[in-house]
This record gives sequence, C-alpha cells and structure tokens, in this order.
Amino acid sequence: MPDDLAVSDVTTPVLAVTPAALQVVLDARAQEPDGDQLGLWVEVTGAADGTYTYDIYFQPVADAAPRDEVARFGDLGVVVPLKSVARLHGARLDWSEDGDGGLVIVNPNTPPASERPKPPPGDLTSDTARRVLAVLDEQINPSIAAHGGRADLVSVDGATVYLRLGGGCQGCGLASVTLSQGIEVALRDEIPEIEQVVDVTDHAGGTNPYFEGSKK
Repeated sequence: MPDDLAVSDVTTPVLAVTPAALQVVLDARAQEPDGDQLGLWVEVTGAADGTYTYDIYFQPVADAAPRDEVARFGDLGVVVPLKSVARLHGARLDWSEDGDGGLVIVNPNTPPASERPKPPPGDLTSDTARRVLAVLDEQINPSIAAHGGRADLVSVDGATVYLRLGGGCQGCGLASVTLSQGIEVALRDEIPEIEQVVDVTDHAGGTNPYFEGSKK
C-alpha cells in the first residue's frame, strides 16, 4: 500500500483512507458515547453536478450486513454498504486543507451519463454570461492552468451557471472540490446573483492524470 495511505487489514480495500483523514475520524469518534464500538460508514446517496454524493457517519460495525465490506484501519472499522461498493471501488478518504478543511472523497468513478445534468440552452451574450466569461478568463483559468485544467462556460440559465471542465480537470478525482471550493467561490464573489454552479463534464471520458499520480 502506498505510504500516503493508512494500513488496512484488507489487501485492497474498496475505500482507502489516508493517515490524515484517519486521525481526524478517530479524534471525532473519541467524542462519541461508546465510540470504540462505532465504525465509519461511507455510502453513495445519489449524484449531483456530475459526481456522486455521499453520507459519512458513525454506526456500530456490528450492524454491517454479511456482504457489506468492512475494512479495519488500526482501531477503526470502515464499512461500505454493498450497494455502494462498485461506486466507491478505488476511491480514498482524504483530508483537504482548502477553506476551513474537511474530509473529502477522491473517487475515480462517476455517475452514468443518464444521471448527469444536461444544461438548458442559454444566452451566452447576456450580461451575466459576459461577466462569468471575464472571471473565467482573468482569474479561474490562469489558476487551474497550472494543473493542466480549464473551465468553459456552457450555459447560463437564470441564477445557474453550467460549466464544462477540461484538460487535467476532466476525470480528476478532486474536480468536485475544485468546483465547489474554488471556481464557485470565485464566481459568486464577483457575481453575487449566481446561486448555483453546475458541472456538466463527462468525467468518465477524462484521462484523470492527477488522480492517477496521487496513487504513486
């Protein structure tokens, strides 16, 4: 197992855990009543903005069904319910220092095309669209270009902006973090009337270079 992942009693766990994330989880569990009986449960709850959505919570490991995966990382049992195993295969739980910090799931798997949002037709000549393009050109794309990525405006529908990520951002396991904690924050700071930024990228078609690199 790579040095940047915690050691598990399962040879190849469905969901890997980094040491930083493991410490955060153990510290949080220590505050729970009967914490030594609790495991960390991670499951896929749906899809939004071209990526899966998740629920992460504490629950007794003993509640796991026979076909759920239970992997132990030291004193912590991590349970992935059977229905989420295929969707989380090869993913990892990590700790991000962006913003106020938080647990993130870096997942190479993306929802099927049928589950991804389709952008409505929009007027790219509107005032909002022009302002979005300016922020993309002047702030966002120069920043993510350092990682080989770029963001293109697809549509503006009312207060919702639809973007397509390309280059190194297409297929990157951290694309959702880049969108929510970087791109969306920058756009809403400059254009307060924006309420939502939606990623319509086909991440399954990406080469995912930075996710692969992170496993070395």
